[in-house]
Amino acid sequence: MAGLYLASQSPRRTELLTQVGIDHIVVSSAYEEANKGYDDPIEMVKEQSLGKARAAVGVPEGSIVLGADTIVVLDNQVLGKPHDESEARHMLERLSGQVHSVITGVALLIKGQEIVFHNETKVYFKKLAPFEIESYIASGEPMDKAGAYGIQGKGALWVEKIEGSYTNVVGLPVEHVYDELCKALGAILI
Repeated sequence: MAGLYLASQSPRRTELLTQVGIDHIVVSSAYEEANKGYDDPIEMVKEQSLGKARAAVGVPEGSIVLGADTIVVLDNQVLGKPHDESEARHMLERLSGQVHSVITGVALLIKGQEIVFHNETKVYFKKLAPFEIESYIASGEPMDKAGAYGIQGKGALWVEKIEGSYTNVVGLPVEHVYDELCKALGAILI
């Protein structure tokens, strides 16, 4: 599909769209994320995805813009991307043996509409040994991921099961995005 602009620098989101055959162009967004000031994590990701889409840079008039924001929530507390190894260690220790939610907010700007929705997946983590956490941190993988892990990488070793969308945990519920695009455009895209 031509004319879709992804307002995200996430390589995982572009890989997911490419994997399912949704053509897109990656652009940056001038939106500044603020994970504070929200009582409801779902409202936060929806607002931030819309902000990212609205602030997409260099998008021609009439184009479709997609913005997204993914967070990990444990005990109603948002776990964003760790700032350092110590924070990554703390997040992984908290997730160990627990069930958490991965929530992605998605905004589509299309034909003068702002379509905003979210997807939530429950993730069951196994109990982690301290050496597993240290080895994972040493790999560098957790540093650019919400909740300090990636299900599409080594973090998959610790996921016992999920309830919901796998692609949502990676960073973009492409099956939901596809359905919303088809509805908005009135056509099947693939």
